[in-house]
Amino acid sequence: MMNFLDFWLSHTPIFSILIPAFTGFILILLGNPGSGSLANDWRQPWRRSISLISAVLGFVTALYYLYQANTGQIFVYQLSEWSAPFGIVLVLDRLSALMLVLTYALATPLLWFASKEWDERGRYFHAMSHLLLMGVCGAFLTGDLFNLFVFFEILLMASYVLLLHGQGKARFQLGIHYVTINLLASALFLIGLGMIYGSVGTLNMTDVARIIPTLENDQHTLAIAGGLLLFVVFGIKAAMLPVGFWLPKTYAVAATPVAALFTIMTKVGIYSILRVNGTVFQDTWGQQIFSNYLLIIGLVTSLYGAIAAIGTERLRRFVGFMILSSVGTILVAIALLNEQAWSAGLYYMVHSTIIAASFYLLCGWITSQRGIFKDHLKVAPKMKQEKAVSISFFIIALMMAGLPPFSGFLGKVLILQATAGSAYQLWIIIIVLLVSLLSIIAFTRAGFILFWRATKPEDNPKEEAFAAYQQLPEKSPARNDKTIYILLFGLIMYVVCAQPLVHYLELTSKQLKDTQLYQKMILKTDADHNVISVQPFDPNYLPETKYGGESPDANAHLIPYIVSPKTMQGEHISEFKQRQIQQQGHELTPIDDNKLKPMEEQ
Repeated sequence: MMNFLDFWLSHTPIFSILIPAFTGFILILLGNPGSGSLANDWRQPWRRSISLISAVLGFVTALYYLYQANTGQIFVYQLSEWSAPFGIVLVLDRLSALMLVLTYALATPLLWFASKEWDERGRYFHAMSHLLLMGVCGAFLTGDLFNLFVFFEILLMASYVLLLHGQGKARFQLGIHYVTINLLASALFLIGLGMIYGSVGTLNMTDVARIIPTLENDQHTLAIAGGLLLFVVFGIKAAMLPVGFWLPKTYAVAATPVAALFTIMTKVGIYSILRVNGTVFQDTWGQQIFSNYLLIIGLVTSLYGAIAAIGTERLRRFVGFMILSSVGTILVAIALLNEQAWSAGLYYMVHSTIIAASFYLLCGWITSQRGIFKDHLKVAPKMKQEKAVSISFFIIALMMAGLPPFSGFLGKVLILQATAGSAYQLWIIIIVLLVSLLSIIAFTRAGFILFWRATKPEDNPKEEAFAAYQQLPEKSPARNDKTIYILLFGLIMYVVCAQPLVHYLELTSKQLKDTQLYQKMILKTDADHNVISVQPFDPNYLPETKYGGESPDANAHLIPYIVSPKTMQGEHISEFKQRQIQQQGHELTPIDDNKLKPMEEQ
């Protein structure tokens, strides 16, 4: 038992990535017939069982990681025992643990919902869902900018397939649009990474944050430009204006469980803005540009989303515009750049993710009850489950518009309290309150059309409308209503337990601001407590390996500081290298400015 615990602790937090990864691979290996044969395929119960067991296991793992992160310790996992900044590391802190729990708290009930009917409408639904979870969890855990790009691509490739789940002309057309936008964003991502790497010499987030303030003017400008380019990329993922117009239409055509699951993807963009632009590029110039532009973008996005929701003609697009509005509110909190605002923004982000997913599920329920009218905001006969649907709509409206006593209201109050001392406090308060008012108007209009103006069903058996109405289902789609209730209950508990949660988020924001703590936990130091790094970047430097010959290496004495004791005793450190380490170890003369010497100087 102790061996298992030691194994578990020594490999924290990579299990959150491996669990969905192996699940996706196993589900693909199971094979998949055409979508028309899935209902009768003997492997379908196996797919569902494996998918749900994996989701529950991932949720339990995320809760355990949250428990670990609540101690305040930062857990660092070195892939292949390569220390940062020479290798890629995974970092589990309070923020990443929170995002993991949010991801699985959303994914688990949605996969349970989809396992009743929706997963039969297209191939590899469960496999792609878990590969999507792999990319999302990896993005939340990585401490390397290029690895962040890799996990972005993994989740995007899975999302391309999921968006087309169930097929259809509209999904294919908007799928092409969605793929094109994200391919462009990926190209910009790579360009931004190249600019940062060319000026800094590393892509480890902590090391980049440490080096940027020390760069010369030209290199510093190039690095900040690269950071701002990444900000544009993350803004596309988060669907902020003016690069977020794609979201309402794209999510509107996705299958119900897919659209609900996609609500976590906008939060990957917001997380990246906070993690990268908010903490890595934190010198005075970079933060000033970031804060000023982000505040304006956040306010405009929030206001635009609420106004557009009033004029939309489809309920699914209505949800998309409300997501845009909530994204703007979160960006406003991030732009304030203080711990109180960040904790308030994180609290509101969790709320907005779950309530948006609940709303998409409600759209599926309403669509099934309205027949040919689907989710169009047009007057139609009363729904057969009008009371249950209207009550669910009313509760979701109160939560999403930010009315008391629900978590949306508390989140906005916390954000407004955090504006104290801001030069733009009055503008922020006015727009946040105006957005809430506009949201109420938008929900009132939608509810008025869907419920209050609904006509009496046709009662003449001779009319075609009578037969069409009788064919409508008497109940919601399988597990649809129950999944909504689960998510809404979770949000109610979220506001009931607000005090300890807000305290956790305050500590999370404080930890994010403590750059020295991240440097201490992630980067290695030599005997003189100087950080071992690769700055300045020299493309001519080739570190010696076991297979690189036996030439003198002036940096040999640094090896024991960046590899594990087991590696030092292993076969990959040659006897010649061991002798160099011992010889230089007696001297341990500090390297000038803590810079690795190029090979040509040795």
